[in-house]
Amino acid sequence: MDHRKKMQHNYSSKLLEEAVEEFATLPGIGRKTALRLVLHLLKQEDKEVEHFGNAILRIKKEIITCTICHNISDTKVCHICSDPYRDKKTICVVESIRDVMSVENTQQFSGVYHVLGGIISPMDGIGPADLNIESLEEKVKSGACTEIILALSTTMEGDTTNFYIYRRLKEYPVTVSTLARGVAIGDDLEYADEVTLGRSIINRTSFEDTFKNNRYGT
Repeated sequence: MDHRKKMQHNYSSKLLEEAVEEFATLPGIGRKTALRLVLHLLKQEDKEVEHFGNAILRIKKEIITCTICHNISDTKVCHICSDPYRDKKTICVVESIRDVMSVENTQQFSGVYHVLGGIISPMDGIGPADLNIESLEEKVKSGACTEIILALSTTMEGDTTNFYIYRRLKEYPVTVSTLARGVAIGDDLEYADEVTLGRSIINRTSFEDTFKNNRYGT
């Protein structure tokens, strides 16, 4: 049996109903919006619909993960890591690819990134081994960077992950800093406005000083 809960609708076409069902599975898309999108596609030329469908298939089949920073990419090494003008000595550690986009939109950061792929969350069964922390430590251990900026969400899980990474990197000769608290406590990075996020990056502070001020617990 289909895992989706089927409901009775007055559609004249089963194909239309199936298409609406698929669109309605997307985040933030209700059935009314799904129906409007499907009807819009029906009005388009065949080539336009084929282009739309092929674009979706290609992002699933052809987009890969950068071997250096774990960001999404069309090539083995993403355009940020391969850019000769980026500061490779400064690494901004983020939770997801959406956070990379958020920081890039500020136009205030010229370094490179390291995408963890999540944050430590025991309630969700996510531990340090499930994240890209080992490869981050290898970069620091090799001397490839001089500063690590912890740019994770200002939530309990984000702070826990910050502290764990700080402890892992403490023995190495690298500066570990964190965003200035212009980003409100409890906010996800992607929802911070560009000006606030940009200022938080520019005015970043030493993680150790922040920790000593009991920001991250006792």
